[in-house]
Amino acid sequence: MCGITGWVAFDRDLTAEHDVLEAMTATQVCRGPDAGGVHLEPHAALGRRRPGAAGTDGGARPLSVEHDGRPLAVLALTGEVHNQRELRAELEAAGHRFRTRDAAEVVLLGYLEWGEGLAERLNGAYAFAIWDSRHEELLLVRDRLGVKPLHYHPTPDGVVFGSGVRAVLAHPAVRAVVDLDGLRELLSLTRTPGTTPYRGVHEVRPGHLVRVRRGGVTERRYWGLEAREHVDSLESTIATVRALLEDIVHRQLDSDLPLCSLLSGGLDSSALTALAAAALRRAGAGPLRTLAVDFTGRDEDLHPDPARSTPDGPYARMLARHVGAEHDVIALDAAELTELRRSHAVLRARDLPGGLADLDAALLLLFRRVRERAAVALSGEAADELFGGYPWFHDPAAIAADDFPWAARLDGGLAGPGSAPREQLLDADLVRKLDLAGHRRTQYREALAEVPHLPAADPVERRMREVSYLNLTRFSGVLLDRNERMSRAGGLEVRVPFCDHRLVQYVFNTPWAMKTFDGQQKSLLRAAVRDLLPAEVADRVKSAYPITADPRYPQLLRADLARLAAERTSPALELLDRRRLADALAPDTDPGSVRLGVDLALDLDVWLTEYRVTLEL
Repeated sequence: MCGITGWVAFDRDLTAEHDVLEAMTATQVCRGPDAGGVHLEPHAALGRRRPGAAGTDGGARPLSVEHDGRPLAVLALTGEVHNQRELRAELEAAGHRFRTRDAAEVVLLGYLEWGEGLAERLNGAYAFAIWDSRHEELLLVRDRLGVKPLHYHPTPDGVVFGSGVRAVLAHPAVRAVVDLDGLRELLSLTRTPGTTPYRGVHEVRPGHLVRVRRGGVTERRYWGLEAREHVDSLESTIATVRALLEDIVHRQLDSDLPLCSLLSGGLDSSALTALAAAALRRAGAGPLRTLAVDFTGRDEDLHPDPARSTPDGPYARMLARHVGAEHDVIALDAAELTELRRSHAVLRARDLPGGLADLDAALLLLFRRVRERAAVALSGEAADELFGGYPWFHDPAAIAADDFPWAARLDGGLAGPGSAPREQLLDADLVRKLDLAGHRRTQYREALAEVPHLPAADPVERRMREVSYLNLTRFSGVLLDRNERMSRAGGLEVRVPFCDHRLVQYVFNTPWAMKTFDGQQKSLLRAAVRDLLPAEVADRVKSAYPITADPRYPQLLRADLARLAAERTSPALELLDRRRLADALAPDTDPGSVRLGVDLALDLDVWLTEYRVTLEL
């Protein structure tokens, strides 16, 4: 877990801009609290922050390769490369000699050997910048699924970039401007690849690289989902998924730091935990450490519903005993969650208001507690998007809708039944100008046009291919971004084995009939790991992430909103509807029904002030 940043300017001498680069790099202390460094050349400046134990012996500064005392290329890397051993062997066979055991040196020497073709050879979750001093050009590369973030802002004579958007905004030439399109993106439950709410600030899209030369900025896709005929039998498909998972987990267990598996007792986390425990046993290592989360009093207060019918605890303990794991439960307190939400720590982790309310805060709190016990954690994130685990994959109305399948289920439902959408307190004229429904239709049409299809596909298979593509490229981005930002803020490196591109490409092209061959959710994943799991765990239906309601929380939020309204100087008030504010503060209004709107209003106040945002609406 590191943070990178930099600045390329072809019309000025950046060796005199040390202070600017230091300020940009300092914004990434949250990603690398213990050490950092910068590298300056006349037309390129790169910075890096890292935790004290990150890497092995590559140092904190950007890594450079020199010849006759002059740099050939300089690298700033964040993330993990899971096939570095094979790449190192190839490079050594080609005559390269290594000074360190750090993955960064593998990436840098790989660039010198293969150029931008290096990107196609990498397996992992990474984002990096390489300044080629020989040709004076910059290469920005992001991993295939977009697990690690990388932002950039073109300038008249180059580019500014950084892991977090805050690093880009720290540059004196970049203004934090949000217009109507940016606000639409902010309020959407769908990620548009390559965009951010800040005008002129872009993300390097997943599976893409960006090259910056004197002639301008160009972008190229080096990986994407493709339509391929699936010729394997069901038995062979199950075996292939199992073999891929075993290889992926084996690779991602490689860590110099204490590692654990996040275990909920659901199918996804149980599959990874069982595979990891088996891999450690084969290597004569272990036991695997597993960590589960629950809230004090949660099981006693649980009221079964379609999203969460059973408590996680018993299933997690059952699986841990079954695989011989060293299991521990992290108990979180609802009052602690309330204080975290009111401190706006989630906003500062996201660099944006909104988000997933209590779910974000609970995840941040969990990662902070996990970090007290381990530095690296395996997570089951993205399995539902890949194997079709979400309810909307199995809802005929959602599948048939001319819309993102998750839209109707999630709009206004993030804070529970009866809650209204996040924009409920915004000015009515602003809401009309935003036309969020129209924006979503445009997003949907653009995404649908990208879907790769096989000729003469069965209509059902064709539509389910579209649903899978939309989930993998639009919905997963929301959750992967949330996972990365909360883990970074918690000081934890979270690895996501289900995002390995080999598995994603294979399962994406597996027919829907095979993915649901026994009529259950995630049939293919379940069949691939059933022999490793207790039957009760293998057959457990999907259960939502545990959350608990602090009865004080809605009232405390409303009190905070009353103070904001009374101040009359908050920049957020320009965006809010006075009548709706009064209604939200009325004694007879159910606080739970306006939670999302109140959350957003309070976050807007802090965001507009701390980030010095200029609204051009």
